[in-house]
Amino acid sequence: MAETDAATEVLLDVSGLCAGYLGEDVIHDVNLTVGRGEVVTVIGSNGAGKSTMLKSICRLLESSAGSVRFDGTDLVGMKAHMVVRAGLVYVPAERHLFPHMAVWENLYLGSFPNRPDTTRLELVYETFPRLKERAGQHAGTLSGGEQQMLAVGRALMSSPSLLVLDEPTTGLSPLLAQEAYAALAALRHDGLTILVAEQQVPLALDLADRGYVLDHGRVTLTGSSEELASDPGVRQAYLGV
Repeated sequence: MAETDAATEVLLDVSGLCAGYLGEDVIHDVNLTVGRGEVVTVIGSNGAGKSTMLKSICRLLESSAGSVRFDGTDLVGMKAHMVVRAGLVYVPAERHLFPHMAVWENLYLGSFPNRPDTTRLELVYETFPRLKERAGQHAGTLSGGEQQMLAVGRALMSSPSLLVLDEPTTGLSPLLAQEAYAALAALRHDGLTILVAEQQVPLALDLADRGYVLDHGRVTLTGSSEELASDPGVRQAYLGV
């Protein structure tokens, strides 16, 4: 199965990663790479370990074994805020917005501890015009789709080298999920490297260059999006075919 193309610079290299909770591993011996400029997806059912894997990669959860190298730097033992400064930014499924703060204030927090970059803010507004329309509105009053835009926009304010998304379609209607992925496709077109974990497999495979299937905490299959979409097991388990 396909791995990062030899001509593509490896930005993220995860090797033998194990992590979990209360001394019990949820993910086991995970190996994964993301090349600079690639979009890579991790697909799997609810409870497969996708969130645990992403949190461990981003150092929001300590790993029990394995290595995580980002842009040549070993992240194991690094604090989560230093990982963000290094250019790896995580957008959780829960979004974790500040509901009683305005949209623009939530966006500005994405620049912390640096001064807000107004040029960067305008780029976010170009990507998500509705955020500009609702700049003064409290985040808690936005629709689910708009809140997802805000969560991604806040992450973009830190100028990430790698954007990590944990199930960005959580709680969204099919139409809003498609809109969310259209925005991600625009970011991909602009050259942003993206790692996305998703249950909405057709959307994820349509966006991504490559993918990994995670089942019970283990990578069971990897390949190009076309290979995964045509695999009988993936088609039966995730595509309803």
